[in-house]
Formats: sequence, C-alpha cells, structure tokens
Amino acid sequence: MAKVLLVQSDPSVRSVLGICLAEASHTVRGCGTALGGLRAVLDEPFDVMVLGLTLPDIDGLEMLKMLRTVSDIPVVAVTDRHDERDLVRVLGIGADDFLAGPFSGAHLVARMTAVLRRAAAGAVFADIARVGGLVVDTKRREAFLDGAPLDLSRKEFDLLEFLAWRPGVVVPRGELFKRVWLRTYRGERTVDVHLSWLRRKLGESAARPRYLHTVRHVGIKLEAPEPDAALAG
Repeated sequence: MAKVLLVQSDPSVRSVLGICLAEASHTVRGCGTALGGLRAVLDEPFDVMVLGLTLPDIDGLEMLKMLRTVSDIPVVAVTDRHDERDLVRVLGIGADDFLAGPFSGAHLVARMTAVLRRAAAGAVFADIARVGGLVVDTKRREAFLDGAPLDLSRKEFDLLEFLAWRPGVVVPRGELFKRVWLRTYRGERTVDVHLSWLRRKLGESAARPRYLHTVRHVGIKLEAPEPDAALAG
C-alpha cells in the first residue's frame, strides 16, 4: 500500500482516479492546483505523485520543474495531451513515467506500481542495478551480461548505468547527453554512436534489440527482454 498524492484539476477525474487507487489499497490525498501539490509535498511524506499536467495556476511541466528542486518523489504524469514534445519534456524534466489519456484506472495503478517497484529497488540495492540478465555495479563500475563481464569504455558504462537505473523509462537523447556528457544537447550524433557501440557489446543491434530499444521521435529505453526473445537471442 502506498501513500499517493493525486494532483488533478478536474474534480470528477480526481474523484474517479482516487477511487481506483483506493480500491487498489492505496491511501490517496487529492488536490486541484500545482501550488497545493507543492505545499502537500512539503507538509507530509508521500510515496508517489500522480500529476495532471493541465492545472489552473501553474502548468504541470513548470510545476514538475519546481518540484524537482525540493523533492525526489516518484512522479507519474498523466494528461490528455498527445504532443510527443510533451512526452519528451516531461521525462526530461524528471517524471518517472507518463500516461496519455484515455487510460483505465487499472492501467494507471499498474504503471504506478511499476514506478514504486523501481524506486524501492533503487533504495534497497543502492549500488547494483539489475535488468534481466544485465547487472550494473555502480560502486565498482563493472557490468555483467548473463554472468559474463562487459568490456565497456568509460562513457559506455556511464550511458548503460544511467539507463539501467531507469528500466522501462523512455529517456530523450537530449536528457542522456545532458546527464552523461554534462553538456547541452545540440543534435550531436554522440549518443547514437555510443548506443551503437553499446548494442554491439550487448550482442544486439538496432534492428534486433534485446535490451536497448529506440522509441521513434522520443528517445531510448532499456528493459529486460521477454523470455522468448532472450532465448532466441
């Protein structure tokens, strides 16, 4: 059971989502404004935030920027917008997942549960990220695939490590460049080149991915292969 802060401007939507979350045994506090959500985070601890991007006082993206200066609470952003640029921006700013409507309450609960699971895994195994047969040891700066060590360059390891701590999350190329190369992204091919090298060392290709998946016009995600895909590889 998680303590959920539901920030959603539409009272009817807030009520429906709140009921779905409560039926899944979560405790829910709802509020209808960005400033109310920020105050709530500062007033009491929550396990996760479900954040609607259309808010009456401050745009949800701006609210998320403000939130990330004071809290690392996991965030699932929800919206009826379908602009890919919003998806890229919200993940780049710091959301842990993104749902564009229409979606069911069960879908929201499932995605929120996955975010909570990743957050809990990161807290328990602070130095070790595990995604399928891939193990990344942050402290020792070592990576293994199915028990075999990977011979990675410094940037290849940094890139893999960043993605391994965000399994299943689509990360925009600009965010990867900013966080791994620590520079402003200007459309350089650096990320794609290193991803190509990393894929080769993981025994895959862009055409036949196992762990590294390109989401067209959005970014890259790392996730464990399906059992059948792993056997086929």
